[in-house]
Amino acid sequence: MARIVGGIGASHSPTIGFAKDTGKHNDPAWKPIFDGFDVIRGWVHDKKIDVIFMIYNDHITSFFLDHYSAFVLGIDDRYVPADEGGGPRDVAPAIGHLGLSQHIGMSLVADEFDMSFFQGKPVDHGFLSPLSMLGDEHGPWPGQVVPMQVGVLQLPIPNAKRMWKLGKALRRAIESYPEDINVAIMATGGLSHQVHGERAGFLNEAWDAEFLDLLETAPDQLVNMRIAEYAAKGGMEGAEVIMWLIMRGALSDQVKLVHKQTYAPSMTNIATLVFEDQGGEPDAAAVAEHRKHMGHELEGAGSLHGTYPFTHARSHANLRINGFLHDLVKPAHRARFVSEFEALAIEHGLSEEEKDLIRNRKWIEMIRRGVIFFVLEKMAAVLGVSNPEVYAAFRGETIEQFQATRKVSMKYSVAGGNKVKEIDCQ
Repeated sequence: MARIVGGIGASHSPTIGFAKDTGKHNDPAWKPIFDGFDVIRGWVHDKKIDVIFMIYNDHITSFFLDHYSAFVLGIDDRYVPADEGGGPRDVAPAIGHLGLSQHIGMSLVADEFDMSFFQGKPVDHGFLSPLSMLGDEHGPWPGQVVPMQVGVLQLPIPNAKRMWKLGKALRRAIESYPEDINVAIMATGGLSHQVHGERAGFLNEAWDAEFLDLLETAPDQLVNMRIAEYAAKGGMEGAEVIMWLIMRGALSDQVKLVHKQTYAPSMTNIATLVFEDQGGEPDAAAVAEHRKHMGHELEGAGSLHGTYPFTHARSHANLRINGFLHDLVKPAHRARFVSEFEALAIEHGLSEEEKDLIRNRKWIEMIRRGVIFFVLEKMAAVLGVSNPEVYAAFRGETIEQFQATRKVSMKYSVAGGNKVKEIDCQ
């Protein structure tokens, strides 16, 4: 089974990535930052950490205000650096652990956390500043990651108690994963800082020291604090340290403090922290019961004849073709799809198999492969094909045979404008 070896706390200020990218390791003003991360890197190496569960917040880069979620779990196999305005950082992509991420997703939803999920999105300094520091002169850290983005910038946000409960659920999820791997939980963000308004530049090192002490010995006091209290003590943006309670909640009640350091050179009190988990092996019966609990809602759905549940695994394997067809909502893409399909498909990296499926309207074959119906519906609308014609193709029937099984023979589509009128006149 997977085991949680310990927890890491680390600031994710862009200061950190800037220092690494500009080679300031030996500059006295910057060296304390590197010293703290050197300890983390050494611990990760010594403990043979295979996967880091990375808790961070995006800074309105990949997650904008048009769709802002509380908890967003990464379910990808690769996370590339984001362009935050001046070009992406020159660092290697992080490698995702597909199996563990999909398992955690199933587990958290089973435990009634209404998660969102992401793939195909780049990661910004909230993720990359601390993770890039785990690499050395020989290259990036070789392990894998499971990232979770927490929406803490647009209010209202989940409270400290919700973070703590998520940590408890995360422990159940990881310990029930069957692969024999060592996992560390890494919480990023903070410590005290504020970057907006007349209070910009606020720091409170006394509160930061108290926070780290309480996190180790009395986290229940932090769990019961309100967001407003965190903002008052540590700055509005510094309130993001509630994410550290996810890490602490995922650890045992008793932890061993391995490392703790803070350094406040400018806008943020930069911290590095390592706890080792002191809990024993998980109870085998409890693990078995949790796995059963995880599968309860979907048990049997996969064996229903002619039914293809759209799982994370199917979604990831078919993200390219699903993305290509989803882009049919864009007028320019739609026009080129009709007029120059081959060139468009090549630009988007479609395989010969994928092009053949689309070109020859192999509706049921696309479903079996893992193309979700609701992008096929868009493709059909562009081609002037009604929904019932697609349903008939799924069943291996003519449209007449299919309509004979309906109470009313009708055609319809999600198309708009003149296209929907054309379909209506067929």
